[in-house]
Amino acid sequence: MRVADLHLHTTFSDSTYAPLELLKRSSKSGLDAIAVVDHDTVSGIAPALESAKDLDIEVIPGIELTAEYNNTEIHILGYFIDYENKVLRERLEILRQNRIERIYKISDKLKNIEINLDAEDVFELARGSTVGRMHVARAMVKKGIVGSIGEAFKRFIGDKSPAYVLGFRISPQEAIKLIKDAGGIPVLAHPYILRNDNLIPEFVRFGIMGLEIYYPEHTQSMINFYLGLAKQYNLLVTGGSDCHGTAKPDVKIGCIKIPYELVEKLKAAKENL
Repeated sequence: MRVADLHLHTTFSDSTYAPLELLKRSSKSGLDAIAVVDHDTVSGIAPALESAKDLDIEVIPGIELTAEYNNTEIHILGYFIDYENKVLRERLEILRQNRIERIYKISDKLKNIEINLDAEDVFELARGSTVGRMHVARAMVKKGIVGSIGEAFKRFIGDKSPAYVLGFRISPQEAIKLIKDAGGIPVLAHPYILRNDNLIPEFVRFGIMGLEIYYPEHTQSMINFYLGLAKQYNLLVTGGSDCHGTAKPDVKIGCIKIPYELVEKLKAAKENL
């Protein structure tokens, strides 16, 4: 049976795997198709597509947009997007600036609780990629402030932690529209993180077309529940590992493998847009 992992990141956002390495590791993991869905950037897609030419693996161009709704961070995946779409790229440049500003704010919050981490330490580690909390966590580990990335999130920068900063100036409605206008399929990422499943019908009204149901942190009972919601609202079903390379060492490429039939359903939905 052909299988896919539809949630993978590269060094163009916050993974430690460059596109070529990601492709090689995906091939070794027995995957037939992958989706590159970097955070708020499409810069990794062209290198991934180029790398795939020498490997027997399909690369689906995608993105993971970060939105804000009722003071909650929301992630919207976009599949089969036109990654050269002008409007999308212009909006992503604004988001890139938002992310840079966010790092300065996180650094300031850390200093307020006597944790000395300069924003420049984070930017140096990110090396021009879409900068985010994972880079902050890695910088904290590098400086010996914490012993692990998990500790950095739990104690300092995770949701509701003392140095957490929201600061994303895009709504789920806008994220969904951006993806659709770029010819893509918008899917709500890892819905368990919302801790409020009542939001899902709202996102359906906003135009969400699918749920990421197969995910490392989804229990079987969660999977069954979300499959029921997908059936109720006629939503597409996706899944993936959310691998970030060695930044999240316990999450391996292909630890979640979904049947290629679900990719075909995404393609059919795109044809009907």
